[in-house]
Amino acid sequence: DKTGTLTTNEMRLELLHAAGTNASSLSETDNTSPLWQLLGKALALSTDVTLDQQGRAVGDPTEIALYLGALDGEFIKHDLEEKYPRLAELPFEANRRRMTTLHADDGHVLSFTKGAPEAVLPVCSGQLRLDGSSAALSDELLEQAEQMAAQGCRVLAIACRRFDAVPEMLRPGEIEHEMQFLGLVGLIDPPRPEALQAVRDCRTAGIHPVMITGDHPETARAIAKRLEIASDDVMTGAEMAKLTDDELAARVKELSIYARVSPEQKIKIVEALQAHGEYVAMTGDGVNDAPALKRANIGIAMGQKGTDVAREASDMVLMDDNFASIVRAVREGRRIFDNIRKFIKYTMTSNAGEVWTLFLAPFFGLPLPLVPVQILWINLVTDGLPGLAMSLEQQEKNIMQRPPRPPDESIFAHGMWQHILWVGLLIGGLSLGAQAWAWHGGSENWQTIVFTVLTFSQLLHALAIRSETESLFSIGFFSNPQLLLAVVLT
Repeated sequence: DKTGTLTTNEMRLELLHAAGTNASSLSETDNTSPLWQLLGKALALSTDVTLDQQGRAVGDPTEIALYLGALDGEFIKHDLEEKYPRLAELPFEANRRRMTTLHADDGHVLSFTKGAPEAVLPVCSGQLRLDGSSAALSDELLEQAEQMAAQGCRVLAIACRRFDAVPEMLRPGEIEHEMQFLGLVGLIDPPRPEALQAVRDCRTAGIHPVMITGDHPETARAIAKRLEIASDDVMTGAEMAKLTDDELAARVKELSIYARVSPEQKIKIVEALQAHGEYVAMTGDGVNDAPALKRANIGIAMGQKGTDVAREASDMVLMDDNFASIVRAVREGRRIFDNIRKFIKYTMTSNAGEVWTLFLAPFFGLPLPLVPVQILWINLVTDGLPGLAMSLEQQEKNIMQRPPRPPDESIFAHGMWQHILWVGLLIGGLSLGAQAWAWHGGSENWQTIVFTVLTFSQLLHALAIRSETESLFSIGFFSNPQLLLAVVLT
């Protein structure tokens, strides 16, 4: 689905009229044509776009695109609403895939319907030509819609009907039939420049991007190719409805593109992936997305165009509605997790070294190595300042080239507890060796020597574990100046 609000420089709107001529912009056509007049009014009046204090269009991105397309043809929504006020509407529903608005028109009622071509064309009994005359529906309309979808357009069909008065029963069956087809609208919502790289980063990081959309399969396939999301295999909601849960689970890991999918089917996709042990993050913005957002392991809502219901059902909200922000969050999350591991490794190893020093000294016939104030000083300064500075450590170079860790994996995995054990023994051994040398040598400052060796061993250990895969010489002494400063101060 779309990941950002359309603006005039991101959006291209085309209209393909029913006669089958070449697509053209509203601003490049004869606005006196009855067909184009009705099309322009339909685009302007059937949207729920409002203007903010700065005069910018606010609302659903698709409707903003229609509003701007009408504005391009000098059909101004708020001026037309004074002449053709809205009397009623049938809101969009996932099962109908269309919406209808009814407007006053010189003592009569004019209805405009927009939606998916395969949902609007069946309720049309004819089509209008440029001169306003009616003709039979062309058999090529669905083919034209598929051609536009194959170019990456999100295609909507527009139709209208006149009534003498507002029907008593505001039901789709009473209003959405015997309509006159007006045209096909193609909206191009190009991926953001950073989206392709974000998808590539996902793949190298072991994340499998899946596109789930209500758009036409050809539109989904075209966008997926631009973003290098998987293959030509597209599963539609109609095909999915024929599969059992077991059959879907058997195929779900092979598929990356789903089109014309209902909200209920989104939940099934999430559950099928989870049945394979996958950890699923789901993005969405509408009320219908809320159940799938709630069911996913991580629900991600859009902050700008997302509904309150979607945001409440989610675990994370994207304030810029940008898919690349999810990848940045993964990158930052991995960096934070790595630094937590480094902090635990440093603190536990340092404390283990102190424990081994104090515990083993009597077994070697040595006096108590440290007095309480020295132990407190080590814990306050040696553990504190370098430990805090470790939280500022830069990300590992291969951070987005490694697979995700299992959700139930212990934080002490990958040899951490072994490291704590043997390095703790090493620090303890060095400290006890220094104590034995000074004690048996008759030095009066043997306790200070133990204190110094223990402290410097811990500080050198802090520098040595800055990366789990590279040496200190490889990452550079000055790549974390805060840690270097903390070591110097300590």
